[in-house]
Amino acid sequence: MKQKNHSGLKKRVKVKKSGTVMIDKSCKNHLLSNKSKRQKKSFLSGMPVHPTKMHALRRLMPGTVKRKIVAKTAPNELTTK
Repeated sequence: MKQKNHSGLKKRVKVKKSGTVMIDKSCKNHLLSNKSKRQKKSFLSGMPVHPTKMHALRRLMPGTVKRKIVAKTAPNELTTK
């Protein structure tokens, strides 16, 4: 049987081309007159999901959320001569 994405998560999450998963920041819907500009302005385009939550997201959205492959470089390769 074909694996399907979690329909509730699809509505709440955006996956960028780089593979970063973005989620809307909470506390931005009502009672905004009591909150500072700084509070309201932070993360306008969404907030990146914490790396510890990525395992759960991969299970809920198979095939959509991919692992980032980070190339490890030795410290001596970074220095310029």
